[in-house]
Amino acid sequence: MLRVAEQYSGTDTGRQRRANEDSMLARSPLFVVADGMGGARAGEVASRIAVEAFQSGLHAASDPELALAELARAANSRIHDLSQSNAEQAGMGTTLTAVYVGEQEVAIAHVGDSRAYCLRDGELLRLTDDHSLVDELMRQGRLTPEEAVEHPQRSVITRALGPEGSVEVDTRSFRARAGDVYLLCSDGLTTMISEEQIAAVLLAHPLLRDAGEALIAAANDAGGRDNVTVVLVRLEEVQVGQTPAPVEEHATMTELPAVSLPASEPRAARRPRAAEQPSSQPAPDARRRRRLRRARGLAAVLVIAGLLGSGAYLALQSVYFIGTNSRGLVTLYRGAPYQLPGNLALYSSDYVSGVSASTLTPERRQTLLDHSLRSEADASSLIRSLELSQLE
Repeated sequence: MLRVAEQYSGTDTGRQRRANEDSMLARSPLFVVADGMGGARAGEVASRIAVEAFQSGLHAASDPELALAELARAANSRIHDLSQSNAEQAGMGTTLTAVYVGEQEVAIAHVGDSRAYCLRDGELLRLTDDHSLVDELMRQGRLTPEEAVEHPQRSVITRALGPEGSVEVDTRSFRARAGDVYLLCSDGLTTMISEEQIAAVLLAHPLLRDAGEALIAAANDAGGRDNVTVVLVRLEEVQVGQTPAPVEEHATMTELPAVSLPASEPRAARRPRAAEQPSSQPAPDARRRRRLRRARGLAAVLVIAGLLGSGAYLALQSVYFIGTNSRGLVTLYRGAPYQLPGNLALYSSDYVSGVSASTLTPERRQTLLDHSLRSEADASSLIRSLELSQLE
């Protein structure tokens, strides 16, 4: 069975945009990137609505492709209805790329020109097709990849969530492997650096946080013409059902009788030397029993420690706090705001708002970014209120 072993999520306004219209969700096993479009900052609204549609996760995980497509279509309806009822948000829309990590496969839902990739065995595989004018022309053989890079209409997309009342959602499932690294990104990355450069950065940085920060920096160094969002996920294999020993055996281990000593000696007496051992109780058997008893006791301790560790992990998954990421953006974190020795963090980034902490008043920063542990609903509500206040 596969699971997410490491993840990173980050977004940046770029060098030439005044606002960030990208939104993302990184909540294992579900990951989403949306790149909004529309005037009067309506793109921010569209991309946020798209991401919010996936906040509660998949309710029909037995068919992840279907579940992802249904959530994408629900987001499309919400965005379209809002654009029809609000003149300031007329025509708004957003791209969407969503990935769900299953036990053996990765399911993908996709609309627009944000992308999903897989780095496997040193090779970068693109898992989505752009719904853009230049890609349509390339698929028809009317445009070469080299011509597409400089085409004046390279930013025109042919499909998005919101502009129409209904939308076609591309879905697929990809057979996953342990060690795979999956990349979701907005076109602010792929229009600034090539796929060869992306692969080189990923291969040069074993830690996903380092790789993600390097990709965003590379896009900005190349000009940063657009917002850039990067989500990275590494998978590992988990062996199911492997435990040191059955739990029911551990429950009776401490009740095993002590090894009998000769009746002529008190229980606290020195153990007889091999020559003094009674012929009916050879020393090797006694030693084997003691080793077995110690091994069983150790196994019991390991199982109890594992259960306590699992309980602590589950508890950390139910609490959230609000802080800032390395670029000063207000971020929702899952877990507790602490690090163990060896830089082992007890938290992970769950949602990056795109709101810079520098835009907040000192009083607002002090109350919002105090790392207080909160419920998911409370923390998400505070983030949403903050984003809405930025639009006013």
